[in-house]
Amino acid sequence: MRYTAPPYMYDVLPYPSAKEPWLTTARWRAIERHFREMVMRAGYREIRTPILEPTELFKRSIGEATDIVSKEMFTFVDRGDRSLTMKPEGTAPAVRACIEHNLFTEHPLLKLYYIGQNFRYERGQKGRYRQHQQLGVEVFGATDAAVDAEVLALAMSFFTSLGVSCRLHINSVGTTDCRTRYREALKAYVEPSLANLSDEGQMRFKVNPLRMLDTKDQRDLAILAGAPALREFLSEESSLHFQQLQDYLTAIAIPFRIDDGLVRGFDYYSGTVFEIKGEGLGAQDALGGGGRYDGLVEECGGAAVAGLGFGIGMERCLLALEALGIAPNQEDEAPVAFIITAGSQQEVKTAAVKLLYSLRTAGIAADMDYQGKNFRRQFKRADDVGTRFYIIIGEDEAAKGTVQLKDRSSGEQREFDAESVAEALRTGRL
Repeated sequence: MRYTAPPYMYDVLPYPSAKEPWLTTARWRAIERHFREMVMRAGYREIRTPILEPTELFKRSIGEATDIVSKEMFTFVDRGDRSLTMKPEGTAPAVRACIEHNLFTEHPLLKLYYIGQNFRYERGQKGRYRQHQQLGVEVFGATDAAVDAEVLALAMSFFTSLGVSCRLHINSVGTTDCRTRYREALKAYVEPSLANLSDEGQMRFKVNPLRMLDTKDQRDLAILAGAPALREFLSEESSLHFQQLQDYLTAIAIPFRIDDGLVRGFDYYSGTVFEIKGEGLGAQDALGGGGRYDGLVEECGGAAVAGLGFGIGMERCLLALEALGIAPNQEDEAPVAFIITAGSQQEVKTAAVKLLYSLRTAGIAADMDYQGKNFRRQFKRADDVGTRFYIIIGEDEAAKGTVQLKDRSSGEQREFDAESVAEALRTGRL
């Protein structure tokens, strides 16, 4: 029997495949490195949480009426009769970890980042997978709109510094009271046209009316076109916070547009919400988003601690780069040197093995042939892996304790003592 990966899950390979060239480890590491360096410069520290979490954590935080909790979670009962879920998002696990380990008490302002796998049983398609990797940040302990601006600017800078042109959409969903008043107004507006809504729209009307705004159905969009805006129902404090955010974004030259239809998909959002959309990407232009969730820590059993953050899908990011013809800066994985042996004498092979490990110990990437290939094919193997220097060892070199070092690009060749070749490789000069 031939096995394959589960539907809408994938392998990330060391070499590009013809089918999915973006699924290569070098590209993934390049994006991870870019993200990590960027957020660490802004003072964020890494947190890593388990893949499995108590199911109740997500029911309480995301909301039982959301599509994620009601339809898309990978949930099972373990042998200890505990209901566990493969985490569908990164924020609630970070909150749980901070509460469990008293981080909110010990660190009044927490700036965290993570790179990890999420799992959702959703209708798969290119760019939407049941296993996906998320790059995210969370800030806890600050209500100042300036920190909202920092988080939004980080998310935008991540893409723009990769060469992706994007649009920042922002909105405010206010406090619980603001949303309660708005839900009633929105339902009153939609109710006369309820029968004309899509089936999903009608379900959301009953269960979570704000989610009606998060639709791509053209009939629903036409009905909602004249609906009241949530901003009209914001409290004075929420309106002031939202205006301050706009002022900060303007001050740091981050362009934005106010999007009254933007509500995000999780129940825990309050105040600022935002989404980043890429230019020139067609229908699948959503690259990431997030917002503020000031009541989430308390909802999960902690103190009243303000929070906000964002999540960026690695797959969406890499697909966007591929669509736009942008290649991320990747680490050179080729060995600096490839050792080529001439002859089959054991002394030659032993000298090659000894040199190989001395070079690696000195911090120089090096490799050699292990398949007994002939002299010519060893050179071809060295070329295939992209080495810069050939190191040639024959019987004479093994006897004298020397090597022939040849620059692959220039063809220049010199003899070196085996013990001193590492310095030549380090400087890159013969």
